[in-house]
Amino acid sequence: MKNINAEEMLLNNKSLDELIKMRIEKEFMDDLKKSKEKPQKHEYTDIKDLPKDKIFSKYSVFRCFNRNTKCETFVNGIQADALIGIQDAVRKKMLDGELNAFTTDDLYIKFEKAVF
Repeated sequence: MKNINAEEMLLNNKSLDELIKMRIEKEFMDDLKKSKEKPQKHEYTDIKDLPKDKIFSKYSVFRCFNRNTKCETFVNGIQADALIGIQDAVRKKMLDGELNAFTTDDLYIKFEKAVF
């Protein structure tokens, strides 16, 4: 169909410069339209599907339950990583997708979701 339009333009005495200019303008308008569209965010609810570099990042959300005060809060992955502390085995299992929750002395922490 593009060839048909180009042939019609050539038959209507359009110069090559005009055709190139029209093509550039069309591409510019298409790029402008794409730039105004918001990128689609994807929500991950299973830690196995989440890329490893996003598990302990600001994009992930963990649910924390404090056993002493019986309060529930939400923290991002950076804060959850700090709560793990020196438990490298737990961290590695979470990065491998084997665990989606862990406990400390006072807290129960579970992966909720990640959106980016």
